Amino acid sequence: MIKVLDKLWERGAAFLGTRYALMGGAMTWVSERNLVSAMSNSGGFGVLAAGAMPPPILREEIRATRKMTEFPFGVNLIILHPQLEELAQVCIDENVSHVVLAGGLPSSTVMDMIKAAGIKIICLAPSLLIARKLIRMGADALVLEGMEAGGHIGPVSTTVLTQEVLPHIQEVPVFIAGGIGRGEAVLSYLEMGAAGCQLGTRLVCAHECQAHPKFKEAFLRANARDAVPSIQLDPRFPVIPVRALENKGTEKFREFQQGVIDRFNKGEISQKEGQMEIEHFWAGALRRAVVDGDVETGSVMAGQSVGLVKMEQSMKDIIEELVGQAVETLEGRGNNTMPTK
Repeated sequence: MIKVLDKLWERGAAFLGTRYALMGGAMTWVSERNLVSAMSNSGGFGVLAAGAMPPPILREEIRATRKMTEFPFGVNLIILHPQLEELAQVCIDENVSHVVLAGGLPSSTVMDMIKAAGIKIICLAPSLLIARKLIRMGADALVLEGMEAGGHIGPVSTTVLTQEVLPHIQEVPVFIAGGIGRGEAVLSYLEMGAAGCQLGTRLVCAHECQAHPKFKEAFLRANARDAVPSIQLDPRFPVIPVRALENKGTEKFREFQQGVIDRFNKGEISQKEGQMEIEHFWAGALRRAVVDGDVETGSVMAGQSVGLVKMEQSMKDIIEELVGQAVETLEGRGNNTMPTK
């Protein structure tokens, strides 16, 4: 049945240049050289999270990753980064094969710059309308990421978003992300027509992941209901939803928002000042959790699939487990299973 699985994700694997069409989600402070190279060495496609890196650091990380793997890997760039074009130029200079543009709608200037260098562009599409627009702009592949994912999320679940977009997009490979933690789920999306899947939360407790032991322990203790989106108390002060494990930090954030709202209502601060205070509340919180192990007040970003993370494993074992679960499902149906389009 492995041949059936290979046929199902043939397009995605060919696009990525990998054995399996499994992408690593780019997690800031987590998806660095060790985790990314381990993903690629295990047959998947690792993706470096540039996050807030300045260009020299990104260059160093790309070179270090390349020393650890001979297989393809990509780089995730955040659209709102103030040095986006400089980071894109680093990817061009370092002959990166794939760039993932995330966090908004990229400009045609950046898209054209990257494509002119022969780099394949992967973009995140939160709706069918934006998916079509991104393809017109030159995206070579799309990722549909549902709200079950960790970190910044949209309003639509993975299953609904997949049904909305996937049947209508044939021009480019489409990868599915958000809440995926087992091979059966990967198989189901492939059979719906996806080219592959992207996983993030499931990889955090890989042995190769350099996250703080306390960060990993928080994942191992958590269940799906512990991974909740940040709450907005007042529409006058918008909060971009982020899914993370509930802790003292999330409780303090609610209290902090209410304090800002009360001060605004009393005329003590302007709306702009209040918005800035709210936006700065989590500054450095993800690093505190991932690097320093502050899982009480830091931001422990995790998807709802965190409940499926039960032990630390090598990346190789994680990938083999996912593939094995998909193959076992196919075998359970008998020998008449045929890949669907």
